[in-house]
Formats: sequence, structure tokens, C-alpha cells
Amino acid sequence: MDPIARRLAPLVAEGIDDARIVFLAGARQVGKTTLIRHLTRADGDRPMLELSLDDTATREAASADPAGFVAGFGGPTFIDEIQRVPELLLELKRAVDADVVPGRFVITGSANVLASKRILDALPGRIDRFTLWPLAQAEIEGGAVNLVDALFAAAPPPVDHAPVGLAEHAERIVAGGFPEARLRAPGRSRSRWFDGYVSGSLERDLVELADVRRAEDAEQLLRLLAAQSANLFKAEPIGDKLGMDRKTVRSYVGLLGQMHLIHQLPGWRPGLGARESTTPKSYISDVGLLCHLLGADARRLLTDDQVKGKALETFVVNELLKQATWAETEARAYHYQRRDEDVDLVLEDRAGAVVGVEVKAAATITARDWRWLAKLRDARGASFRAGVVVAPVAQTTPLGDRLWAVPLRALWA
Repeated sequence: MDPIARRLAPLVAEGIDDARIVFLAGARQVGKTTLIRHLTRADGDRPMLELSLDDTATREAASADPAGFVAGFGGPTFIDEIQRVPELLLELKRAVDADVVPGRFVITGSANVLASKRILDALPGRIDRFTLWPLAQAEIEGGAVNLVDALFAAAPPPVDHAPVGLAEHAERIVAGGFPEARLRAPGRSRSRWFDGYVSGSLERDLVELADVRRAEDAEQLLRLLAAQSANLFKAEPIGDKLGMDRKTVRSYVGLLGQMHLIHQLPGWRPGLGARESTTPKSYISDVGLLCHLLGADARRLLTDDQVKGKALETFVVNELLKQATWAETEARAYHYQRRDEDVDLVLEDRAGAVVGVEVKAAATITARDWRWLAKLRDARGASFRAGVVVAPVAQTTPLGDRLWAVPLRALWA
């Protein structure tokens, strides 16, 4: 089977041509190494020496003498799993300060070692950072339209004859986007893969990030966060259920975010400063992993309302955030909740233009489903570009001024 082309690859290649260091972050098993190997292969335009810090001898050499290890490189170098020896980053910084030519190093990591303030302070202006998500449906299906760009252009794709009803999409949702998990048969085989993935990631990455010895605590927290995916994050009730204090919960959540297992959306407010104090919404970063953590298959997705809503919103929000990583429009993502108003996703570009997205599981859309989008449109005036209700409907349908219903298939059309 031919590998699926990753839409982020041209941007990473551009980064290699422009920056001294390129860092490709992402969860384990999303395809980071495969993507970089494709860009840095020996017969290509950007050949590089490849070193993996998963290799014991390489890791021990890098840990024992980081300066000597880096000094021994004979040219452009790709270093895989940089989080295993994070002290190398400061040596890479010294190397690129001495020789400012672009494309010196490409590094990958399944944990965000750049979260360290000491490392962040050392690297500004020297590093381009990219995040690789699990496979997007647009990548799997070869879709040509980036929905993020289309919405900011107020031109959602004119999809018609799309499959109607959530049942037509349930298997796609529960499969998620991890390449290897998608190759497994639904049921026990895929569940075994996810079980091994969760336990292996937590047991290794948590120790490397923060010397955490009780990975089972983090796994309990991850499962509880799955049960609250697409909901507001509140540390106190989570801590009460797990017997953790609020500070410990926030610390573990931060670590899970560094591992790209979860992500959070800050709240959107018209005033820039107000956003920093709003309560974020939490999401599991892959809907297949979410369904596994919830113990849900395609049948339960359709029949259990506690699973259906959070799984579908997680699916749609994650797909749009994936597309945002390669969109022409630079946009930040938020949720919007104010009193009884609630918009699942708000995207805002650098010019202050906004797009609103609501997610609905029903195949019948009523005015109630877009009322908060209409209110946001009226409040923002010309800066409001588009509002869409994403649902398992048959076709793209206008709902009013700059408002549309769009089928789920618009995510990969």
C-alpha cells in the first residue's frame, strides 16, 4: 500500500529551506519519522544523516557528551525522538549560532520538549516548529478543498448527494487517524493496539518529561478526560474523582498536552485580554483513541447519547484543526460560551475575521441549531466571514446571510 501523502510536508520542506532548525512535533505513531525520511532521503533535494535516540548506543553517546556528539556531525542531520535527550537542543543552538546556514538540523519528538522555558528562551529565531496530527480525512480520501480556507472566503464547498445520517459515518469516526490503528480490524485487534499505545506512551514519555513514576494515575486521568471530551475543563471535580489536588491535575493535564494526547481550546471573547482568563474546553486529540477510551464501537456511537455528541464534536473540531495546520489562512482556534450562548468552534485570523462552527449529530437542521451563529454574526458585523452547521446532511444548504449547513463529507470533499 502506498503511503498517504501528508499535507504538512510542503510546509516542513519550506521550513528546512528557511530555518536553521526544524522541529516536527506530534504524538507517537502519527508518521513523523516517515514524513521526514521522505523529505531528507539520500536521493532527494535535502539529504541528511539520520540518527535515532531510540537507539541505545546513540542515546548513550548523546547523553554522555552532548557537545562532542553534535560536533561529530558531518553535515545536515535528522535527529529522531529528541525528547529522549533534551539537553541536545542547547548544543544544537550553539552549532547553528556558529553557522547560520538554513537546514542544519531536523528534529522530531513525541513530547513537546520546547515547553521548557530554558529551551524556549534559547531558541527564538533559530527554529521553525510544526505539529503533525494523526491522519486527516482529507489526506485519507485525497480531498482537494481546505475547509478552513473555504470558510474564511465565505465559500463552503458545494457538496451534494452526501451520505445522510450518522450511521453512514460511524465506522470512519471510530477508526480515527493513527495509521497503524486504521490497518487493524475493528474490535479486539484495534483495541489491543490502542491498549499498547496508551500504556507504552504513558510509561515512557511521562518518565522522560517529568520523572513521573505512576503512569496509572495519568491513564485514569486520560480516561476521565475522554469522558469529558468537548466539555469545559474544570480541575476541581476531576481531582475529587481521582483523589488528586487541583495542582496535580493541572500538572498531569499539561504533560498529556505535551504528549499530544489531548489539546485544549481557550474561550473566545471580543476583547483580546479577556481570553486569557476563560475556561478552556478539552479534547482527546484523536477520535479513534477517544472511542477506545470510552469503550465505544460504531454501534454504541449511534445509540449512546453520552458518546455520540462528544465523539462527533471531537471528530469535526480535530479535522478542522488538522486542516488549519496546512491552510493558507493563519487562524487561531477557540470555543465560545457566554451565558446561554454556545458556539463549538471559533476560528480567528490575523486580521480579526472570524468563522463559527456548530456540530450537530442529527440529519435534520432547525433554526435553533444556528441561532448562536446568527447572533455572533450580528455582533461581529463585517468581520464575521461564515458560520456553518456541520452535520450528516445531504448537501450544502444556505441558512441565511453568511450561514450554511454543510455535510460531514465537506471535511474531505
